[in-house]
Amino acid sequence: MPDTAPEGLEGLAFGGDYNPEQWPEEAWQEDVRLMREAGVNLVSLGIFSWALLEPEPGRYDFDWLDRIIGLLHEHGIRIDLATPTVAPPAWFYRAHPDALPVSREGMRYAFGSRGAICHSSPAYRAAAAAITEQLARRYGSHPALALWHVHNEYGVPVSACYCENCAVHFRRWLSATYSTVDAVNEAWGTAFWGQRYGSFDEIEPPRATPTVCNPAQRLDYARFADATMRENFVRERDLLHRHSPGIPVTTNFMTALSQCDSVDYWAWGREVDLVTNDHYLITDGRRTHVNLAMAADLTRSVAGGAPWLLLEHSTSGVNWQPRNPAKAPGQMARNSLAHVARGSDGAMFFQWRQSRRGAEKFHSSMLPHAGTESRVWREVVGLGAALGALAPVRGTRTAADAAVVWDWQSWWAQRLEWRPSEDHDARERADTFYEALYDRHLTVDFAHPEADLSRYPLVVVPALYLANEATGHNLRTYVENGGTLVVSYFSGIVDQHDAVHPGAHPGVLREVLGLTIEEFSPLGDGERVRLTAADGAELTGDVWSEFVVPRGAETVWTYADGLTAGRPAITRHRLGRGTAWYVSTRLDTGGLNTILDAAAEDAGIAPRTGLPRDVEVVRRTGEGGDYLFAVNHTGTDAKVPLPAHGTELLTGERAAGRLGLPAGAVRVVKLDD
Repeated sequence: MPDTAPEGLEGLAFGGDYNPEQWPEEAWQEDVRLMREAGVNLVSLGIFSWALLEPEPGRYDFDWLDRIIGLLHEHGIRIDLATPTVAPPAWFYRAHPDALPVSREGMRYAFGSRGAICHSSPAYRAAAAAITEQLARRYGSHPALALWHVHNEYGVPVSACYCENCAVHFRRWLSATYSTVDAVNEAWGTAFWGQRYGSFDEIEPPRATPTVCNPAQRLDYARFADATMRENFVRERDLLHRHSPGIPVTTNFMTALSQCDSVDYWAWGREVDLVTNDHYLITDGRRTHVNLAMAADLTRSVAGGAPWLLLEHSTSGVNWQPRNPAKAPGQMARNSLAHVARGSDGAMFFQWRQSRRGAEKFHSSMLPHAGTESRVWREVVGLGAALGALAPVRGTRTAADAAVVWDWQSWWAQRLEWRPSEDHDARERADTFYEALYDRHLTVDFAHPEADLSRYPLVVVPALYLANEATGHNLRTYVENGGTLVVSYFSGIVDQHDAVHPGAHPGVLREVLGLTIEEFSPLGDGERVRLTAADGAELTGDVWSEFVVPRGAETVWTYADGLTAGRPAITRHRLGRGTAWYVSTRLDTGGLNTILDAAAEDAGIAPRTGLPRDVEVVRRTGEGGDYLFAVNHTGTDAKVPLPAHGTELLTGERAAGRLGLPAGAVRVVKLDD
């Protein structure tokens, strides 16, 4: 993907969603004055404004939007202009009630929220195209326009609809995908339970059934729902390209595995001109800054390594979790600059001015209810100044040390019913493996299973239940050519249709791992197994164990108890010039660190000594030079070793040897050439 930046924007982006329609017009002047005071240079506009822009079918009112765009332009603030297609008006649903989505259980959702859309609805598609074209014609060449923002957070809160419109559309999709109904029968294995279809007309969406529905059908329906949303995005994108050439088009992703699980972002990343992302801290007791780093790395990877843009995050607490704590002093800037370290060319927020009404009135904002005398406002102004000082970073790319193989479609397949253990969670494994790499101070790219992996000395596969022949060949080639691979259990099991690969598990990964698996042996709730090494060291696993048979691999750790006692637990296979490790049980982060230490040694990755836990060091590099970001998430001052002398951009001070990093602070060093 080429590097594409918002048109006309100098430096890093700073601003947020702006909803002037919620406020009397006399407040607009104050808004733009305060935006300039804070250093805001970009705002997202019109995301939820369809009912105002088209108050009746075919009657458009752009006067208010003309005025606010003109005012922002007058003050030098550029526009990320949305198509408001995430929130059709009440009149639309009254005329087209079948455009409201239907749940798998047959319940039709009601108007009154957001994102209540059947993406297969012909009426919705026509209306969305019409309002998009009107906006494109009117504002496509406006000098304030920097970026087009299609829809909002596709897949949230509803991705799949199960109505009759979707049934018709699903049959068309199957016909285009498989050509014949016989091919569908083969892919879905409909000989099982007598589910064979004689024509496409007999096929329905996988609605609620008395017992488990055909898993291959469920998987294809998830693909269909994702593709249908993407069709609608592409339709709007192409209209905008036609009427507004040269202005990049995006839609805001939610790549964090904690936030959206129904979108294949590998596919979506190929369709946008600029990858943008929304990220919110999940206060579930985990280290929130690790989830943030993971989401930023995943977003950058979806962008093909190119700079991307954080389009939404929060200045402080959110409003939709059971408990919504405020961010600590300095945390907002630290969170924002951690995203920048990992590839974002700016930091945007939801939203500019905190709402007085509606469902999100307790969601924090850049200009809070407390106004300009608040801590949040002072920190917003400080962050604007910091981002201004970091303008030279714009357009550089983040350098990675290792890769994690991840596939959303494999995640969908693994979560279907009747798997060997409901305790095995692909997201949990991805989180845990990532955390172990993070604690080794490695910057991580994520990679599609068929992507070129040759530039990474170490590649980790935390959960890849679904893996086709191309994936097996790709991973084997990577190892044969000198790579080091670490694979976790229950990977390589089924093909793209959720059919078990012929022969013993792990299917297409047998050769690269040098082993077979006779049988899975999931563990009971709370049950644990001990693992021992030849030197007497011990690890503990839970959730899963297996009867592993080495076929060229050496046994490094052995099960010491349980049904699999005496059998291999962790193996190492030398293949060609590389090495493949296999971990057949669930290890916690500490246990994984032991394995990753050995794998990193195989990969030639030296330990990152001298860096405390929860201090990040990330490098961005480009034609203008190298920039070292140091982020201290701890309450203790730290020292960070520098590879060269340089200038710290936020303080202007010269830096050499070891960089002083105060507790909770961020420093960015432009390294000398």
